[in-house]
Amino acid sequence: MAATPKRSRTTSTPSARNSTKRNGARSTEQSGQGSERRQALIEISAELFAERGFRSTTVREIGDAAGVLSGSLYHHFDSKETIIEEILTSYLDNLMATYTEIVDRELAPVDTLRALITAAFVSLGPHRAAITVIQNERNYLSQFPRFGYLTTAEADVRRIWVKVIEDGIAQGLFRDDLDPVIAYRFLRDSVWVAVRWFDTTGTLSAEQLADQYLRLVMEGLQAPSAAKSSPAPRKTPARR
Repeated sequence: MAATPKRSRTTSTPSARNSTKRNGARSTEQSGQGSERRQALIEISAELFAERGFRSTTVREIGDAAGVLSGSLYHHFDSKETIIEEILTSYLDNLMATYTEIVDRELAPVDTLRALITAAFVSLGPHRAAITVIQNERNYLSQFPRFGYLTTAEADVRRIWVKVIEDGIAQGLFRDDLDPVIAYRFLRDSVWVAVRWFDTTGTLSAEQLADQYLRLVMEGLQAPSAAKSSPAPRKTPARR
């Protein structure tokens, strides 16, 4: 009877294993560099969108500002709309997470509203481009189905703020002759329009600007008896 041939086993040599490790390390390094480059392009685009507007900024201008050929951008993004979508979703996701965390503290409506307003001012610096584009080009973006989530996000933010105002009215802390939705819109617009002139490198921090704003509006919003008993906002010294 013929002997059964033995199966040969293929074993990798030390040099082959080392080569595999080197290739894996090189791939990881290149991936990290690609992510950093992609983030840098997003930041450059954000500055241009904030200054010139989304529609007015071309892919070529983004490439020029980044020091690359415009065609190279398509290695990272398939369109200019993809870039602004990343900027907008980053802002909205961060904002909603912050608002949800504030509401989950279950503070009194006055304190919750103060915290929401402060958070809105703090967002002006890191998300200037997103806020500017939403303010100036919301109607333009609405024609694209891919930006349909903006309507949902806006409704979620409105729901949070209006609920806090309604709770304050129900508890006798806010005036009962105010329409909660109108009050929210006044607050929202007066806060976010500050993105046009607020300088994050100026003498006031975002928190200090919020303190100024709160002193200006809260007495007008609070019921007379609540305003008298509510402590004045803490003053924060301006940055030097």
